[in-house]
Amino acid sequence: MIEMQIMGIAIDTRTGSPIVILNDQEGRRALPIWIGQAEASAIIRILEEIETPRPMTHDLICNILDLTENTIEKIEINDLNESTYYATIFLKNKNGEKQQLDSRPSDAIAIALKNKTPIFVTPNVIMDGTISTDVERDEKETEEFKDFVRNIKPSDFKKLINEEINRDEPDEEN
Repeated sequence: MIEMQIMGIAIDTRTGSPIVILNDQEGRRALPIWIGQAEASAIIRILEEIETPRPMTHDLICNILDLTENTIEKIEINDLNESTYYATIFLKNKNGEKQQLDSRPSDAIAIALKNKTPIFVTPNVIMDGTISTDVERDEKETEEFKDFVRNIKPSDFKKLINEEINRDEPDEEN
């Protein structure tokens, strides 16, 4: 297992899709995972510590875990099959019993961020999904990715965050 951290959220300039980028601790490998707009917005809110007037889905999940006295030990991004990533959330209850939950990586990452829980990636996903940031196997692809990563900034999602916040605010009648 390789522990990784969130480097940030970016937009795929070709498709307009958000990408969460994980980096290994040495900064040698980057794992880009294409995710949905809502998931990207949730992750950015957590990274930027933006409060919402009501609990978001990931807040709700974390609140349920707290109420039931479960803790998240770690998450693993553990499979890549036909461009789809898979993740597992590892839980432990108050009696020390452990359970595993299947999850989309974007949800697992958001929950890990909320709980300050480590994110691990299995060696097979590292081999198949990461891009080397220091070994030049495919110089053109690596340079394009490095340029892309260098230009990531939180303001890339400012409009998306504002749209999500406005959509999530309750109507005056509620």
